[in-house]
Amino acid sequence: MASHVDALLGRLASLDSVLIAFSGGADSAFLLAAAVRALGPAKVEAGTAVSPSLAPSELDSARSFAAGLGVVHHTPATDELAREGYRRNDGDRCFFCKTELMSVLVPLAERRGIAEIATGTNADDTVAGFRPGIRAATRAGALTPLADAGLSKAEVRAASREWGLSTWDKPAAACLSSRIAYGTEVTADGLRRVAEAEASLRRALAEARIPVRNLRVRDLGDAVAKVEVDADLVPAVAERSEVLEAVEGFAEVRLDERGFRSGAMNELLPDPERYR
Repeated sequence: MASHVDALLGRLASLDSVLIAFSGGADSAFLLAAAVRALGPAKVEAGTAVSPSLAPSELDSARSFAAGLGVVHHTPATDELAREGYRRNDGDRCFFCKTELMSVLVPLAERRGIAEIATGTNADDTVAGFRPGIRAATRAGALTPLADAGLSKAEVRAASREWGLSTWDKPAAACLSSRIAYGTEVTADGLRRVAEAEASLRRALAEARIPVRNLRVRDLGDAVAKVEVDADLVPAVAERSEVLEAVEGFAEVRLDERGFRSGAMNELLPDPERYR
């Protein structure tokens, strides 16, 4: 891991300045911290896109983290919902989302006189086989320092812990649109519904003393929701099924017996190869 971190710091140190596409997650947080170590806070800025697809709590934590590093933190608005490909919600939805992000960050970097834009794509992401968003960011000229240095997700977390970053064990927090089944139109109301459902369910689980870490409320369409929690907690939630009543706005709520799986909606695509 040390050699990979050294490679990352060396790559970042070679840049004149960099704007980090900062979602607030573990990867982009580590990249932001690494950039500050390599270049100093004056040459590093962060940009967190604000839209209905970002849970409010994520924005709050991103602001706090950036402030702790002493970097300028931008929160530009993005309008993914104005892009028909995003609303249509086919398997390449993330391509349109990332295209919208880059259409905002590129001119922001130019106005600020920042030489490069970098994303938190890690080495695991590049071999995952289903990342249309990476393609869009690459087309826009974004750098991927973590992936280029060979840093895996596990290494990012380990190094973050070693550096004392609060995000070292932060659960994955993909954008809210990832909760909506492909083929079901993405709307502002739909995004708000899953965000509120997850927040309510998390509170109900806490009151039931079920220490959930990873939690998703997936909108399967036709007013059906699927709840995913950590696999080892599925039996506890099944025994206390009344907690699922906290998920409002759906006619039917199902508990996924397989537990939380990142990218679970991809399993429902009839032809995922089409979007790789």
